[in-house]
Amino acid sequence: MIQKVNALEKKFLDQIRTRGLVEHGDRVLAAVSGGPDSMAMLSLLCAVKPVLHCELAVAHCNFQLRGAESDADESFVRDHCFRLGLGFFVEHFDTPHYAGLWKKSIEETARILRYDFFDKLVREGGFTRIATGHHVSDNAETVLFNLFRGVSLPGLKGIRARHGKIIRPMLLLHKADITAYLKEKGVVSRTDTSNVLDEYDRNFIRNRVIPLVEERFPHKLLPSLQRLSEQAGELEEFLELYFENLAERDPGVSLIDGTLDVESLRRLTVFEQKEIFKRALRDMDAPVDTKTLQKLVDLLNTRPGKMIMAGRGLRVLWKGKMLCFLRDIP
Repeated sequence: MIQKVNALEKKFLDQIRTRGLVEHGDRVLAAVSGGPDSMAMLSLLCAVKPVLHCELAVAHCNFQLRGAESDADESFVRDHCFRLGLGFFVEHFDTPHYAGLWKKSIEETARILRYDFFDKLVREGGFTRIATGHHVSDNAETVLFNLFRGVSLPGLKGIRARHGKIIRPMLLLHKADITAYLKEKGVVSRTDTSNVLDEYDRNFIRNRVIPLVEERFPHKLLPSLQRLSEQAGELEEFLELYFENLAERDPGVSLIDGTLDVESLRRLTVFEQKEIFKRALRDMDAPVDTKTLQKLVDLLNTRPGKMIMAGRGLRVLWKGKMLCFLRDIP
């Protein structure tokens, strides 16, 4: 049993057990930046580790975006892990270089580099779970961020408690509870000064949008977005199963050798057509947006020989009885 367990540790443990996030013998890799959320998660994991009978180690990403501050974060987390007797893994990234090379934002580039590093540690270190410190407010930010980008209904699912080996054991915890827990336990954390800059979209949502809405509608926004996130996730699960069954009944709606059957598509509703096109575009590593999906639906109402551009050098041509997804050779 956990000695002197407090209310938040009990809630944290209950969520892990209810959602099956950690099982006996799992090797858990905690992603720790040194900020309050990840430090709280690490403290909570250490508290419940004896009951879960799991192993625990820490991964830290130094994105080299804040000079001496980034290095100080790394040293802080390293020293904390040493005191706790936990394994510590760190990687340094030239994030601006990769952002320019990949033509992506700093935020997106950091996300890709982070999870590539985690995947590497899973392969080489035998870890079975990767824990991140996302909580209720982070999920709200993600839902709003996706909403402003114009995603479809399933895209509003936000952050899942579990996605493959990645787990978010704090997803139902609130920021105020996390802050109070850190104070109660005397856990020190670092402050990322870049989090106060509104130039990043997520920071703007966190610092400006959510507080403004919460001021007008107290205690309404976060629970509402959490429900929306859960319902969108349930819808996505339903759609995945539905389209798997549809493909079994009619193989013409699956992208095979870069083609889709026109007559199979024309028998479907517009919603179904768009969902099929989304999956085809993802299979072709092409961007998915509302405008492109509508162009593809409109293409079905033309005639053979017609073609549209679907982004990133991808052409979609109606040839014979098929829609052909053709990648331009550089």
